[in-house]
Amino acid sequence: MTQHTNSRRPNRRRRTLGMTLIEIMVVVTILGLIAAAVGIAVVPALDSARRDTARQDISAIQNGLKLYYTKKGKYPDTASGLKVLLDEQILEKITDPWGNEYVYLNEGGRPVITSYAADGAPGGEGNAADISSKDAAAPK
Repeated sequence: MTQHTNSRRPNRRRRTLGMTLIEIMVVVTILGLIAAAVGIAVVPALDSARRDTARQDISAIQNGLKLYYTKKGKYPDTASGLKVLLDEQILEKITDPWGNEYVYLNEGGRPVITSYAADGAPGGEGNAADISSKDAAAPK
């Protein structure tokens, strides 16, 4: 009788389960490229959405000012500003999408509302360009 023993197993290297450093680096690089592509596509859309929201807010403020005019017979003076619309509970907020307050001027009985946009300062170009109720009358 022959006895079979399993003492002679082939000397194979057992492959370890998991990922190598190179595989992990490739995955991280791919995820970084995807994140960059999404960022490039999303950031301009967010800026455009903020500018559109500011234009809609200015329109709503103008409607609030018309209601105030109907109640009081005059527009608020520049010193009182838009806070009177909050006091009269005509509007709930007077901040633009960038967190700055809208600027109100009463120019000879004609109200002008302005958002200084992303930079929060007068003037600017691109995303920092002011948005004003004066611009609403002009064609785009």
